[in-house]
Amino acid sequence: MRIGIYTAISMLMLTAGAALAQSQIEAPADDGHRFRLEKTETGYIRLDQKTGAVSFCRENQGNLTCRLAADERQAFEQDLDLLAKRVAALEQKLGAGAPPTTVPSDAEIEKSLSIMEQFMRRFMGIINEFRAEDQQAPNRL
Repeated sequence: MRIGIYTAISMLMLTAGAALAQSQIEAPADDGHRFRLEKTETGYIRLDQKTGAVSFCRENQGNLTCRLAADERQAFEQDLDLLAKRVAALEQKLGAGAPPTTVPSDAEIEKSLSIMEQFMRRFMGIINEFRAEDQQAPNRL
């Protein structure tokens, strides 16, 4: 006996509501049986037993293609629009606060090289002190 699409949707929505209520009480273990398929006259309805999301699926050349229900699609698109606006705002904020890319002046380069030269001279002095101490100490076995 075949059931109508609206009857199948109603059954799945009730099942989804019960699954959602149950998941709030006790989270089920992920045993690989997250989705449930129900055959309808025009294809399948897929229920995500974890989130309660319902998708309409059609079989095409041995592949199952699923689309979100209209109300879920609208919510998905609203979330997507909100995220796109947030990304644009963040990109604008980062772009406004980014320092301009400039080449350091000759004075800045000279100052940096002077600091590096002082570091290297001091470091080499420490190495020479260790060598001198090593040469003065008796040979240890």
